[in-house]
Amino acid sequence: MSELAFDRQWRLDELLDAAALERIGPALAELFGGEVGILDAEGGLLWGHAPDAAERRLPLILELEAIGYLASGTAAQPALHGGRELLIAILRAQVRYKMAATLHVEAVAEDYESLQRSHARLLESEARYRKLAGELEIRVKSQLLELEERQQMLYQAEKLASVGQLAAGMAHEINNPLGFIGSNLSTFKSYLEKFAALKGRLAHAENAWRELDLDFILADGFDLLTDSASGIERIARLVADLKSFSNVDRASEEYADLNTCLQHVASVMSSQLPPTIKLSLELGPLPKLVCLPGHLNQLFFNVMRNAVQAIQDAGRPGEVRVSSGRVDGGIEIRIADDGKGMSREQREHAFEPFFTTRGVGAGAGLGLSTARNIVLAHSGRIDIASTAGVGTTVRLFFPTAQ
Repeated sequence: MSELAFDRQWRLDELLDAAALERIGPALAELFGGEVGILDAEGGLLWGHAPDAAERRLPLILELEAIGYLASGTAAQPALHGGRELLIAILRAQVRYKMAATLHVEAVAEDYESLQRSHARLLESEARYRKLAGELEIRVKSQLLELEERQQMLYQAEKLASVGQLAAGMAHEINNPLGFIGSNLSTFKSYLEKFAALKGRLAHAENAWRELDLDFILADGFDLLTDSASGIERIARLVADLKSFSNVDRASEEYADLNTCLQHVASVMSSQLPPTIKLSLELGPLPKLVCLPGHLNQLFFNVMRNAVQAIQDAGRPGEVRVSSGRVDGGIEIRIADDGKGMSREQREHAFEPFFTTRGVGAGAGLGLSTARNIVLAHSGRIDIASTAGVGTTVRLFFPTAQ
């Protein structure tokens, strides 16, 4: 194991970042009923206000040496001691979390080294086979290289496929409000021309007003402007949904509400649904999750798209039902459809790359494989329950911090 993670002396600012201090500091201030300060090992102030008296500071000790101090000029001594013990418990939990993260990384590295050793043994076997196979081995190697290139192309095509579908759907949805906005403005221009014509007929204003039907023009002009403003708001909403789906303005990792992710993906998907398929959401309150929102958007999009395709392949109207809720230890999301379903054999191969239940050329077979990789990257689980001719339910579980 890494000495860096298990035998080192942690610094207070490593265990409590700015966000954690902004959560813990005010709570301690309220607990102490006034002034509170959190200091590092050298006495530097990390949060709050520190009293000058040294006896109002209590050391925060995890192993042998103090990594910081908790100070208060107003708290009673028992309350200050209790607050110190609470803060130490939080710090120890942070240390355990960081140690577990390091252990996970090292386990992955060890698995990778094991794979490298296995790969080395395979290379030795390949060398022996090459001696026996001669020219045949050269042809096989050439074919394998070509297959790898095509696989990489398919992976890239899968990544771009959803973007292309989104672009097509968004273009169609944006063209609708643009069309009636253009028509409204053209009509409104003709209305203004009639008002201009009225200028030369002011001597006969009342008759000219009736002949030009300006009462209708005024009323309809206001309606045209209202419709145009509504269309502009619709375009802005579509662009916002697409921007949120693509995750262009977010950090690589952050606290996110998975219900918000599901709503954005559903908004994007709704523009691509045929009239015979309905998409419904039943979302319960969820705690925020530390995650990669862009990756989860891709995950939800892949699973919902598979559900829509399953209903289309069944050749009948159907519904995609998305639900979310809290369960023991984390968050559960279910995406169910009443499409054609899968047999037992198909379920066993569902997560294999390039496996698809659709016809030749109708799918690359990478949607569920990519979805599983994203779920595993978030330490979650993905399960499939499916019955041929009835439908499929995909269950996603994401653990939350205890």
